Amino acid sequence: MSEPQRYEQNPQAIEQDSFRQIRALTDLSALTQDQQQVVMRIVHSLGLPDVANSVRFSANATQAGREALANNGAILCDVEMVKQGVTKRMIEREPLCFLNDPTVAMLAKNRSETRSMAALSLWTDSLEGSVVLIGNAPTALFRLLEMIEQGAPKPALIIGMPVGFVGAAESKQALWDAHQTLGVECITLLGRMGGSAVTSASCNALLRCNLGEYY
Repeated sequence: MSEPQRYEQNPQAIEQDSFRQIRALTDLSALTQDQQQVVMRIVHSLGLPDVANSVRFSANATQAGREALANNGAILCDVEMVKQGVTKRMIEREPLCFLNDPTVAMLAKNRSETRSMAALSLWTDSLEGSVVLIGNAPTALFRLLEMIEQGAPKPALIIGMPVGFVGAAESKQALWDAHQTLGVECITLLGRMGGSAVTSASCNALLRCNLGEYY
């Protein structure tokens, strides 16, 4: 019978060593302290150091996001997986996701659009000063940009990192290309990579910064 494999079991030690390795494998020197925390969480979520090169921050993204979260601004999520990924011990206000609202399926059917797009019609009252987390649906990110262009209230920060092959890269490029014209702050991950985990992890990184938890 083989001997049992030895492995690290202490959660703090695991996390600390993970971020030590990430710092050794990535060049974060051009980033602010808060930006570094976000990028490391993204790298940690995907296990891919090279992804750090594809992260983009608007000029005041981390500051705007931290302030909105510190002021208990709404956190708007495109899917339940993103909502569940936000660390609840660090927030006082439950994140919002309307994807499963009874009216959304009917709206989507009547408009011949995705439920993710239709759900954004229920965001309007909460958009002003919010932190938006889009990690799954490119159509939601496209729709949000359309809404803002048409005069909808502006969130404090858009974390736009939908994943996939149809529209994902294009929606994130559209966000990056339009954010200055629209007057919104954003954090995005260019290309096809992304997802619920990296999106909520990016928000969690800002929440940790507000608590003084740095790695």
